[in-house]
Amino acid sequence: MRFLCIALYQPVNFETTIQCNVTMRLSVELRRGVDNQAVPATLLSLTSKHAEDFVMRWRSQLEEASQEDKYWNWHFKQRISETRDNHEAYAVECEGVTQGLIAIETQQHRSVLAPGEPLVYVARLSSAPWNRRQIQEPPQFRRVGTLLLRFSRIRSLALGYKGRVGLHALPNAESFYEHRGMVRFDFPADAYVDDDEPMTYFEYPPRRR
Repeated sequence: MRFLCIALYQPVNFETTIQCNVTMRLSVELRRGVDNQAVPATLLSLTSKHAEDFVMRWRSQLEEASQEDKYWNWHFKQRISETRDNHEAYAVECEGVTQGLIAIETQQHRSVLAPGEPLVYVARLSSAPWNRRQIQEPPQFRRVGTLLLRFSRIRSLALGYKGRVGLHALPNAESFYEHRGMVRFDFPADAYVDDDEPMTYFEYPPRRR
C-alpha cells in the first residue's frame, strides 16, 4: 500500500507533496528549548524501538510527574498500525532519541463541524517528558506536539479530507489544543471516557487555501 504524504519542514509547506511508503521517513525540524535554535529531526513510522523508548525512557518520569498518558500502550499502537489499513502511527526522533509519538485513525470517523464528512482522528499524541514545560523548563525541544498535530492535518489533506482533524483531549492537554486553533465542543461529561477520565472533543475545520 502507498499513500500521499506532504513533506513536513519548518514552516510546513502544505503544497509540496511526495510519495511515501507505509514505512515513512521525513526530514523535520524541532527547536532547542534553551536557545530556540533549529535542530534537524526525523518523522517516521512507529517501530518497536519507539514503543520501547516510551517504556524504558519516558514512563518513570511520566509517573513521577503524574502525567495522564503514563500508561499508554504504544506497543499495541505499533502492532495495530502494521495490521490495519485505517490505523497509522508515527514517531519523531532527534539526536537518536524518541521525542514524540502519534497514533491516528484514517477511516470511520466523521466531523462534528461538517456532519457526515470524514476526518483524521488523533487517537494518541504524546511528547517525551523532557519536552514538557510542566516537567522541565526550558524543555529540551520545543514544538514536538505542534509538529505532530500539524502532521495529522497534512495526512487529512493527503486523504482528501480537507484538513479536518478530530480528537478527544486529556484534561491537562485541553489548553494545548485550544491554543492551536482547534474548536472545542463541550458535550456532556460522559460523552467520551478513556481510562475513566471524561475527555473533551476538539476539531479542526477544513483548511482554507
